[in-house]
Amino acid sequence: MMGNLNTFPLSFKVKGKRIIIVGGGDEALNKVRLVSKTTGSIEIYSPVIESDFSAFDAQIFTRALTPPDLIGAALVFVAEESDAAELAKVEARRLGIPLNVVDVPGECDFYTPSIVERAPLTVAISTEGDAPVLARLVRAQIEALLAPGIGKIASLAGGLRQKVESLIHDGAARRRFYEDLVTRPEMDRQAAENLLAAHAADGSGQGIVWLIGAGPGSEDLLTLRAQRLLQQADVIVHDQLVPAAVVEMGRRDAEQICVGKARGHHSFSQAQINALIVRLAKEGKKVARLKSGDPMVFGRAGEEIAALRAAGIDYDIVPGVSAAFAAAADTATPITLRQVSTGFVIATAHGAEDADLAHWAALAQSGLTLSLYMGKAIAAETAGRLLAHGAAADLPIGIVVNAGRADHQSYAGTLGALALGAVDFVDGPAVILVGRAVAHGDWTDAASAAADQFKVA
Repeated sequence: MMGNLNTFPLSFKVKGKRIIIVGGGDEALNKVRLVSKTTGSIEIYSPVIESDFSAFDAQIFTRALTPPDLIGAALVFVAEESDAAELAKVEARRLGIPLNVVDVPGECDFYTPSIVERAPLTVAISTEGDAPVLARLVRAQIEALLAPGIGKIASLAGGLRQKVESLIHDGAARRRFYEDLVTRPEMDRQAAENLLAAHAADGSGQGIVWLIGAGPGSEDLLTLRAQRLLQQADVIVHDQLVPAAVVEMGRRDAEQICVGKARGHHSFSQAQINALIVRLAKEGKKVARLKSGDPMVFGRAGEEIAALRAAGIDYDIVPGVSAAFAAAADTATPITLRQVSTGFVIATAHGAEDADLAHWAALAQSGLTLSLYMGKAIAAETAGRLLAHGAAADLPIGIVVNAGRADHQSYAGTLGALALGAVDFVDGPAVILVGRAVAHGDWTDAASAAADQFKVA
C-alpha cells in the first residue's frame, strides 16, 4: 500500500516577484541557477561573495540581509550558516514567506525538485528531500523522453486556443487536434495553422506514419526518439521479428497489428501492408510502423514510402541499430580497421545473382568486410559461390545469431569451413561477417566452426 505525501505539488507564480538568496558560495550559486529559469527578480545577499554569479541576471548586495529586505519577497532561500541567515529564517517565518534552507529538510517550508524544463512545460520530481539522487536519475529518464522542441509546441497550443474553440466546437474533436499538435515537436506556427484547418475541415485531420527501427531486439537499444513515438502512436504495425517486449513499449491502449513475415510464410503481402498504413493514416491515426533493425536496411521501407508519397501521407523515418552493427558490438569486431579493412558491405544473399557474388568476392579479397544477412538454409551455398568467384578459403568468418540480444550466440571459422557446411548454428536471425578484420574481434566464447577455427588476434 502506498503512503501519503507530506507535501502537495504545485507551481508557484514568481513572475515579476522578488526571490531572495542568502549566501555567496556554491550552494547559493546552485539555487541561482535553478531560479534563473523563471521570470522572477533575483536578489543575492552576503558580505562575502565567493562564487561567480556574473552569468545570471541578479542583483548582488555585498552585505548582510536586514528585515526590510524581505518585505514583499515571494520566496527565500538560505544557503549559508551565519547570523544573517538565522535572521532571514526568523523574518521569513514571521512574514509568512515560503522558506527553503539548503540541505536542512526539517527547516524547509518547500523543497526544490529536480526540474525538466521545456518552457512553458515543466516537470518537477521531488522525494521530499529524502532521496535527491533518485530524483536526478528519474529526471534524466524524463529528459530523454521529452523532445527538445516540445515547449515550443506548448506555447503554440496556448496561442491557438481561442481560434481552436471558434473552429472546432466538439470537445472530442478539439482533443484530437491537440493530441495531433503536441506530438509533432518540429511544427511551426504556419504548419500548426494548416493542421488546425485540416482538423476543422474533416474533424480528425490526417494522420502520420513513423517508420521506426526497432533495433535487433533488446529494448534498451531502441533510440530515445523511437521510445517517444511509440508512446504517441495510436496503432503499432510491427514485423514478426520485433519482440513482444519492444512492441509493449508503446502506449497501453494503442492497437497492435502484426504483419508478420517469416521465412516461407507471409501473413500480409507487401501490397497489403502498404494499403494498411495508408488507410490508417487517412483515418487520422498516428501509425508506428515498427521494423526490426533499421527500416532502411532490408526493411522494404522504400516501397512503403512510395505508397505514402503517392497517397499524400506525412511520414518520418527513425533509424535503428542494424543487426550487422549489433553483431560487431557483441563480438568487439572492428568491421573497419586501419591497414586491414577500409570499408564494409551490407548485403543479403537471398536472390543474389552471380554478378553480385563475384562483386562481393572481389571486395572481400580487396580487404573490405562483408556483412551478410541470410538464413541458415543458404549460408553454405553462398560461401561456396563466393569461393567459386575467387574469395580465399582461409578468409575469417564470424556468425552471430540473435545479435544484440541477451541470448545471442556466435561461431567462428573460415569461409572454406562454412562452404563445407561445417558450421551448424542455431535457428534465428543471423549475420555472417566475412573478412580479415573479423579475426581482430573477440571470438573467445564463440563455438568452433571446424578444426581450422582462426586464432583471435
